[in-house]
Amino acid sequence: MYSPVWALSLFIGISILLFLLFRPEKGWFWAIRKSNINNQKIVIEDILKLLYHSENQDKILNINDITTSLNEPESNILESVNEMARHSLILIEGENVRLSESGSDYALRMVRAHRLWEKFLAEKTGFAESDWHHIAEKKEHELTDQDTDYLASVLGNPQFDPHGDPIPTKTGKVADIKGIALSDLDVNHLGRIIHIKDKPDIIYKQILAENIHIGSQVRVVEKDSNRIVFHCEGEAFKLAPIIAANITVSLLKKEYISEDNVARLSMLNENEYATIIGISKEMRGESRRRLLDLGFVKGANVKVDLLNPLGEPKAFLIKGTSIALRNNQASKILIKKD
Repeated sequence: MYSPVWALSLFIGISILLFLLFRPEKGWFWAIRKSNINNQKIVIEDILKLLYHSENQDKILNINDITTSLNEPESNILESVNEMARHSLILIEGENVRLSESGSDYALRMVRAHRLWEKFLAEKTGFAESDWHHIAEKKEHELTDQDTDYLASVLGNPQFDPHGDPIPTKTGKVADIKGIALSDLDVNHLGRIIHIKDKPDIIYKQILAENIHIGSQVRVVEKDSNRIVFHCEGEAFKLAPIIAANITVSLLKKEYISEDNVARLSMLNENEYATIIGISKEMRGESRRRLLDLGFVKGANVKVDLLNPLGEPKAFLIKGTSIALRNNQASKILIKKD
C-alpha cells in the first residue's frame, strides 16, 4: 500500500509537471508548438524568396528543385509547399511551382527586409562585408512590416543595398539595374561597377578578396575565354569570366577616364607623395567618418611615414599626424600621386 504522503507527493509532482507543460503561452508544449510554427514560417518565406529570384531569371522551379536548393528536410519542405498552396501563395502546375500574385507580394516584402537589413549592417555596424548576407538571411524573418518601414525610414529610404541590388519600395516597385556584366565589357571600354552579386558564396568571396569595390572605374585591357584583365584605380586585376560575370558595370564615355596616376593609398610607396581625391563608397558609416575625422579628406597631402616589416599596418603622415591603416582600409582611399 502506498502511504498518503507518497500519494500526495506524486500528485503534487504530476501537477507541477502538467503546469510546466501546458502553462498558457509559456508552457513547454506551447513553446515547442510555437517553435514548430516559426520554423515553418521561415521555410515558407525561404521558398517564396527562392521562387521570386528564380522567376526574375526566367527559371521555373519544380518540387525537386526546391528540396535540393534549401537546407531543410524534404518532409518540412513538402508540408510547407502544401500550406502555401492552401493559402494561395503559389500555383502548382504539374511538377512546376509558380508564385501567385499574393505570393509575389509576400516575397517582395521579404526581399525588402533582407536588403534593408544588409544596408543597415553596412552603414551602422562593424560587421565584415562577407557576413552581411548571412546575418540578413536570419534577421529578415523577424521583422514585421512596421519594423521594415521604420528601418527604411532610419536609413533614409535607400534605393539600393550595399551590393547594388535594388530595394523594393513599400508599394513593391523595384528599380532596374542598368548595366552589363564585366565579362561583356569590350577591350579598352570603360565602365563603373554598380553591382556585385553576393551569390554564390564562393565567387562572392573571391571578389571580396580582390578588394574590388562598387563605384570603382574599370577599363578592360585584355580578354579571352580563360581570363579578363582590367585596370582599376592603378591596379591590374585578372578574373576568370565566370567570376567577372557576377560584376555589373555601367558604360562610361571616354571623357570620364581618370588620370593615369590615380591609385589607391595602399599602393603608395616610401618617398612618394600624393593628394587625397576621395574615399570609396565601400567605406561606410562609422569607418568612413573616422577616416574623415583623421584627416583623409579630399585635397589633403599624404605620404608613407613608417613601413611595417610584416607588410601591414602601414603608417601614413597626414596633416602632421602619423596614422596606421591596414591595406584593406588604405585600398578604399583614392589618391593622385604628385
